[in-house]
Amino acid sequence: MTMTVASPAGEASLSRGLLPLWIFVFAYALLFLAGDRLLIDPDTQWQITVGQWILDHHAVPQTDAFSFTMRGEAWISTQWLAQVAYAGVHAWFGWTGPVVLAAAASALTFALLARFLSRSLSESATFVFVAVAFALTAPHILARPHVLALPVMVMWLGGLIAAADRHDAPSLALVPLMALWANLHGGFVFGLSMIAPIALDAIVNAQGSSRKPLMLRWTVFALAALLASCCTPYGWNSLLASQKILSLGSALPLITEWRAMDFTHLHPFEVCLLGAIGLALYRGITLPPLRIMLLLGLLHMALAQGRAAEILALVAPLIVAAPLARQVGAAEFAPSDGTISNRGFVSACAAIALVAGTFAYASLHRFMPYAGNSPVAAVAALKKLNVERVFNDYDFGGYLIASGVSPFIDGRTELYGEKFFVDHNAASGLMEPDNLFRLLDAYKCEATLMRTQSAATKLLDRVDGWKKVYADDIATIHVRAAGAAHTVDPAVEPGSRF
Repeated sequence: MTMTVASPAGEASLSRGLLPLWIFVFAYALLFLAGDRLLIDPDTQWQITVGQWILDHHAVPQTDAFSFTMRGEAWISTQWLAQVAYAGVHAWFGWTGPVVLAAAASALTFALLARFLSRSLSESATFVFVAVAFALTAPHILARPHVLALPVMVMWLGGLIAAADRHDAPSLALVPLMALWANLHGGFVFGLSMIAPIALDAIVNAQGSSRKPLMLRWTVFALAALLASCCTPYGWNSLLASQKILSLGSALPLITEWRAMDFTHLHPFEVCLLGAIGLALYRGITLPPLRIMLLLGLLHMALAQGRAAEILALVAPLIVAAPLARQVGAAEFAPSDGTISNRGFVSACAAIALVAGTFAYASLHRFMPYAGNSPVAAVAALKKLNVERVFNDYDFGGYLIASGVSPFIDGRTELYGEKFFVDHNAASGLMEPDNLFRLLDAYKCEATLMRTQSAATKLLDRVDGWKKVYADDIATIHVRAAGAAHTVDPAVEPGSRF
């Protein structure tokens, strides 16, 4: 009888290089099981509705067709391809579709990050970087277009930085990624803006005689990428659309994801930042000057806007990987043909397990958007009133669009503009109570649909001319009624003197 004993070296060879696969499996499983969390954002519902509109009309929107306050105003959707993808899977699989799509795209993002990092760093160091990236990115992993663009961002910047590490120019084969990114999400402008500093890093560190040819090749690549970014239904207008968002001024801090980082409470971002500083000081890690500038630029973005934390988390490791490897060292590994074949078998088994697990869990659990942003019963009551001009809470706008009701405002802040958004926020929160009645009159609102506990709702309870016709734990409806008296009298003690 012959006994075959697997050698520890062979097992190690098989396990090495599979880290990206295990990261994909773990991230997908975790995000899929927490799928309701991916549907918590109210924007998901209007994104899917816009995607379905595109499929139904075989065209992309050029003007607003959803609100009653901005109907007919110029508006383009730079996220049209992602919206179509979400609408397609939603039509086929219900809310399970967007959850699976967002979870798979996010898992692919982290797997790609691990793949790029493992070329320079040990698997333990790669795992740490990916774990930190997951912790910082998780709060913004939602079933929204930006998630579908994240793996494209990692592939794009990973390719650019890898070229810089080789003191070379990136392959033109990367250019189609820019065209894809430009149709998925407006963040492609960030990808374009990173070409120049990464090119400068590559050129400065190249040998003197090769700098001019290298500069020419980077210039050709940059022009090709710029042209590719215009390969959208909107042409070069997609580039200009980002300016509308950045010009929202005082409106941006009022949107949670655009606010600056808050260090009044301990946050994973602060823990990771302090840990990175401490490690750099302890190990004496140094970076080339241009890499430091890139890192500080990303850090500034993350501190100024909370949503940029995910960019820092995913791009910073790519920037520091090669310089870090030269200081701390990294084991090299060249897989044999047999090892690659075995990995293919393991990957196929993992894929089958994930697909089977997805169908099994989806058959037992029904995914639904966050109820707090979906006033189902209130909107059903609102439709019975046959009113067309409804002043709504900002977070209800997505559900209203999905329900076929034209909102006063929704998550397309770039459409409404800075003044309109700020005025609505001041009105609904009663920072400027006069704004509420001014907007109600200016837009001839027939009813209001606001959160039951909002300041505006409590005020309308006490104002003549508005009648409460529906209320639940989520939303309250008031209708304009000339003869209606306020429903709550102020409490006054007998004999009180003023």
